[in-house]
Amino acid sequence: MPKKFDDEMDVLNNKIRKMGRLSRKMLMDAVSSLKERDRTMAQQVLSSKKELYDFDHNIEEHVLRVLTLYQPVAKDMRNLACILKMITYLTRIGRYGYDIAKVTLEVADQPHVKKLIDIPFMAEHVASMMDDVLKAWETEDLSLIEDLEERDDILDEKRYSIFRECLTYMMEDPKTITRCTHYIMVARYLERCGDHCCKIAEKVVYKVKGEHVEIS
Repeated sequence: MPKKFDDEMDVLNNKIRKMGRLSRKMLMDAVSSLKERDRTMAQQVLSSKKELYDFDHNIEEHVLRVLTLYQPVAKDMRNLACILKMITYLTRIGRYGYDIAKVTLEVADQPHVKKLIDIPFMAEHVASMMDDVLKAWETEDLSLIEDLEERDDILDEKRYSIFRECLTYMMEDPKTITRCTHYIMVARYLERCGDHCCKIAEKVVYKVKGEHVEIS
């Protein structure tokens, strides 16, 4: 491939890095806003949606332009296919941050039913998974994601734990139903973010080895 193609890929890779940071920040800031019942921070997350979607559209158009101009093959083609999938999953993760920020606005006027220990833990866990899948994509070091399925299982367990605990609160005090329903949904969102990290990891393996695998 000519140097121009390499330059185009450098630009694309930089855009993915920036989009990954934005998606991660939206998610983590949203969970922080929920924990602290911080409306200002939640609004900042909501205002980031356009930037997230702009990344999605811009990167997709860039990839299609590169495919048309250079007609790459083999690993270069797999890398571009990986990027097209990655932007979908990164957009969904950022969008879950957006949805959690909307939850903050719904519950900010009321005290939490309990200390939100497990939800921030889930968010940190997802952030760690995101860091590793994005680094694996960039460095092609698959050892970073070899235990991703087990890490995803932890999110599943936490989600069910939150669900069971919230059911107990709701049965004991109907006034907690709305807030606990929101907590259950947030836990579900975070569990889905872990699934999207696994999907990115699958595409990274395909990029590096040309093999389709299932990580879930």
